[in-house]
Amino acid sequence: MASVQNSKGIAAPLGISKPLLRWYDRHARELPWRISPADRKKGMQPDPYRVWLSEIMLQQTTVATVTPRYQRFLDLWPTLSDLASARQEEVLAEWAGLGYYARAHNLHKCAQVLQQDHDGLFPETAQGLLALPGIGPYTAAAIAAISFDEPAPVMDGNIERVMARLYAVETPLPDAKPVLRAYAAQETPVKRPGDHAQALMDVGATICTPRKPVCSLCPLSQFCGAQSRGIAADLPRKKKKADKPTRHGTAFVIRRKSDNHVLLVRRAPKGLLGGMLAPPTTDWRTEKSIDPSPPFRANWQSQNKVVRHTFTHFHLVLEVQETIVATHAKLDLEGEWVADPLTAGLPTVFRKIFLPSGG
Repeated sequence: MASVQNSKGIAAPLGISKPLLRWYDRHARELPWRISPADRKKGMQPDPYRVWLSEIMLQQTTVATVTPRYQRFLDLWPTLSDLASARQEEVLAEWAGLGYYARAHNLHKCAQVLQQDHDGLFPETAQGLLALPGIGPYTAAAIAAISFDEPAPVMDGNIERVMARLYAVETPLPDAKPVLRAYAAQETPVKRPGDHAQALMDVGATICTPRKPVCSLCPLSQFCGAQSRGIAADLPRKKKKADKPTRHGTAFVIRRKSDNHVLLVRRAPKGLLGGMLAPPTTDWRTEKSIDPSPPFRANWQSQNKVVRHTFTHFHLVLEVQETIVATHAKLDLEGEWVADPLTAGLPTVFRKIFLPSGG
């Protein structure tokens, strides 16, 4: 049990790696981007391209959602060179629906940097990986540990939760993050650090779950301070989040009279949903506009539809107006006419505009 502490108030290591890896060798999840423990023993090595792709896709997105999308990405761009050669618009369109679109921008940019400046090879250390676009401390550590066996401490949400419970850390998140990282670092072994990290992820995803952890099945229950005190389900504690503000805007649907095609424009490359296709919209403001300014003068009709969508930091409420323009009308807009907006790779918030139920 975690009791002895050093001068910095950090409890002594628990020594979880051996029982954890024994459990992982028997119970590792089968995931398309993972090399199983049995295959690792046969000498198979993880492909850093696939590890990197999976880690970027899994940020803020569930395994169930990512799995089919990951395979589609590999079908389109099976190698780093293929992805680096792709057009950014193609990558953004394929990313549609996964959210957090800066990830797609950085994914493409990172592939190009690796191809141009690193001969298509990934740096083999977390420190080297951190210099690449879109790769932060977690992703760098995960790639280095899983692909190159560097004993870099990996800290995702699952591992954070496991550490909080093992060491019975009651300091709320995010204040507890530094100490939880220190605990993860001191438990990371020199041998099989990648499997150790993936094993902790699996324990967190399948046993040490946010609600109702199944402590009776946990390979680490003998070490768990939270379980011994009966507070496992209460940890990690979190500070109460401030209420998200609500922003308002108007989306303008432009249809062509001859074929009912819809005009989509590409959003500015910088900012939220940058570079993605969308119908024109007003700015998104905290105050609802009484008279929203459309992109051009026309017979705009309210669709009596309200689209609601929640982003990380705010709620969005979009009203929808629509107009029909002549086939050869000259519009002061650059965009693409599409037959079916729902197949055009729109972000979820804009797909809702064209769904029968709105959002």
